[in-house]
Amino acid sequence: MKNLFVFAVIAWFWSAPVSAAEVIELTQTPCQFLEVEKDLGFKSTKKADCEQINANTATERLKQARVITVKPGDYIFRVSNKNVPYELGFWLRDVDYDWRNPIHKLTKTSVSGGGLTLGKSRDYAVTLKPGKYLYSCPLNTTPDYTLIVENP
Repeated sequence: MKNLFVFAVIAWFWSAPVSAAEVIELTQTPCQFLEVEKDLGFKSTKKADCEQINANTATERLKQARVITVKPGDYIFRVSNKNVPYELGFWLRDVDYDWRNPIHKLTKTSVSGGGLTLGKSRDYAVTLKPGKYLYSCPLNTTPDYTLIVENP
């Protein structure tokens, strides 16, 4: 009888539907993400180049940038370094997230990491709830792009 129970439990887990995380691919070039802006052809050999470029252009560019809208759920952000000659990263967070606030580390969404060298990709897994988020690359100094999560 015990073996039958174990078999039934295994069969149930095996047949239960598994919801795979949706993959969102993002490609970084100097100072920008391509999926939300057209390729502006920026050139950069260091972070300071993008800091200067975005200080002069980010406000106007964000007015035209595409806002990514998704439904709540599990996501993998697959971020690639297409042609930036220095290490990049990725940071997705609640719109009002403050990394200096210890309460936010416990109550708000923030996923980040580095290690994206030239030609490499990295996955960032996150569960998103309804709300407004920002994403960017602090190492490539991109603008803070908007992502909206809303119920269907």
